[in-house]
Amino acid sequence: MTISTIFNGAALSASLIMAIGAQNTFVLRQGLTGQHVFLTALICSLCDLLLMSIGVAGMGHALNTMPDLQRWMAIFGAVFVLWYGFNAFKKALHPDVLGDDHRERAFTTPGKVILAGLAFSLLNPHALLDTIVLVGSIGAQQAPAKRPLFLLGAVGFSFIWFFLLAYGSSKLSHLFNKPLAWRILDILIGVMMLAIAISLIKMAGFL
Repeated sequence: MTISTIFNGAALSASLIMAIGAQNTFVLRQGLTGQHVFLTALICSLCDLLLMSIGVAGMGHALNTMPDLQRWMAIFGAVFVLWYGFNAFKKALHPDVLGDDHRERAFTTPGKVILAGLAFSLLNPHALLDTIVLVGSIGAQQAPAKRPLFLLGAVGFSFIWFFLLAYGSSKLSHLFNKPLAWRILDILIGVMMLAIAISLIKMAGFL
């Protein structure tokens, strides 16, 4: 049925995308600081649209047959999230409030937001594995006529999630008028990025 196929795509997307990772923390920070909130949500959503479409078209199956490529993706991704986590810990040592200098805690120009969004989406092995491999491999198993509906459900939830996260977090900015709130958030982000990096290193076979 049409509705069930769309729902299955949305449910799979929800189970993958709602876990806190590098991409979601980027959207969360931009929302909290009120910096280009719409553009942040849009660029991440469009990246998911691209990656899920590629996956459903068959790339997910192809990646499953190329373990060396997945290994190098994991190594590069570990370096990327370690850098982001290191910066989060560094910010936690010098927290400030959501005042005139809050711009230092987010990407402040449209160009930087676009580049950051592309990096967190396209250079993030977890995001690539979720969108291309997992969504793609399951979507590719659908009957040809149902694949666009499955993709619609998966991509549709992605758009809903990123815009809800971006604009929802922007409503919580009043909670970050104290340095302690930023310190806690940055420490949590740093710990999550460290955990993601360790999992990627394990994925690459180094642990």
